[in-house]
Amino acid sequence: MSLEKVDYKKFIAPVLVGLILWFASPIKPDSVSMAGWHMFAIFVATIIGCITQPLPIGGVAIIGFTITVLSGVVPIDTAITGFGNGSIWLIVMAFFISRGFIKTGLGRRIAFQFVKMFGRKTLGLAYSLIGVDLVLAPATPSNTARAGGIMYPIINSLAESFGSSPKDGTQRKIGSFLLYSEFQGNIITSAMFMTAMAGNPLAQSLAKSLGVHISWMGWFLSALVPGLISLILVPFIIYKIYPPEIKETPNAREWAEGQLSDMGPMSKPEKAMTAVFIVALVLWVAGSVIHIDATVTAFIALSLLLVFGVLSWSDVTHETGAWNTLTWFSVLVMMATQLNTLGFIPWLSKTISDDMKGFNWIIALVIIILAYFYSHYLFASATAHVSAMYSALLAVALSAGVPPMLAALMLGFFGNLFASTTHYGSGPSPILFGSGYVTQNKWWSMNALMGIFYLVVWVGVGSLWMKLIGMW
Repeated sequence: MSLEKVDYKKFIAPVLVGLILWFASPIKPDSVSMAGWHMFAIFVATIIGCITQPLPIGGVAIIGFTITVLSGVVPIDTAITGFGNGSIWLIVMAFFISRGFIKTGLGRRIAFQFVKMFGRKTLGLAYSLIGVDLVLAPATPSNTARAGGIMYPIINSLAESFGSSPKDGTQRKIGSFLLYSEFQGNIITSAMFMTAMAGNPLAQSLAKSLGVHISWMGWFLSALVPGLISLILVPFIIYKIYPPEIKETPNAREWAEGQLSDMGPMSKPEKAMTAVFIVALVLWVAGSVIHIDATVTAFIALSLLLVFGVLSWSDVTHETGAWNTLTWFSVLVMMATQLNTLGFIPWLSKTISDDMKGFNWIIALVIIILAYFYSHYLFASATAHVSAMYSALLAVALSAGVPPMLAALMLGFFGNLFASTTHYGSGPSPILFGSGYVTQNKWWSMNALMGIFYLVVWVGVGSLWMKLIGMW
């Protein structure tokens, strides 16, 4: 047996920055406590560690947690409460639900049915694939699993059936268009549901600590119109600026029928998975009316999956993504909450808002969203970005007079939409980009255009829609 490989060089940046900030406490603002400043130093070091990743993000978070407690910044009884956060358990439970889609094959069956129904033309094929992502999104909190585990194998197989592959330089026939359309579609669907991406419940939890309470239904209704506009227009825009060589796909229906034939009739596990999924969606939608919390709904869904035998307890214990998320999410939420409790976030928001005095709150919101969006070029993880900046920017927005729910949800949406920047900025990016269907220059240039589109649609139309439905 040998020791596990650890890239110690990647510890240099987080440790160095953390120590510099820690010992810079003599110049800290008077309104920030010593504990608050030291929490800031540990938090920044932890976030940098999550980016450089000398260890997996869970290991980095545990080290940050240990230092927080050992240094006396936060007592253990307070620090450990992060592991009882309801929003975090919501995302953990949703991981198990998504495992049911993959294990039973229901996700693949839904995809083949969409291709069979809407895949006569290449553009329609793109819409059908994004439609699958939309259906799966509410119960698939890992957008990486959704794009990489379910959608990419289907897209790759479909493209190769039309003789389109980066291996022989034929990717532009159809594969490039379908793959890039799915990438953008995945970004949009992630922004539309609170349970569609791991960072969304984190944003909800951070907003709650600042007095803004976001419900599952409130998030969905607010994202509905800008989301649908994006889902309708984005594939068409991509079709125009990055057209496939093959415009008609009459064989796609036959291909999908062949795949469905190989799968056979719908199995009992698939039927049970479908029933549980419908129950979960109904309870999430009606939760605020019948007073069932979104996290409780997720626990109900997992219980039903276990009772019906769709999942075994072994499936639950071996779902490493869920337990990994529980670990590092809990630590980052605890740290972000303590930054607020110990006075650092209030000081930072007051300082920035003082500099923005005289600005209309609409202008302030636009500046904040632009800063949040374009700073993502510096991040290789959407969730790390949300952890690092969401609380501070929301506090600034509130201080500038932005309506609380508008500010909290806009920052929540753009915690997904800012993935349209680079080929490394979110979990699905390296999987889809790494397939070789789209060059880096094309990826970045089209992302830049899509980013402008999202800013206009989500900030402009989205704000008006939220006003219309009374969200602010």
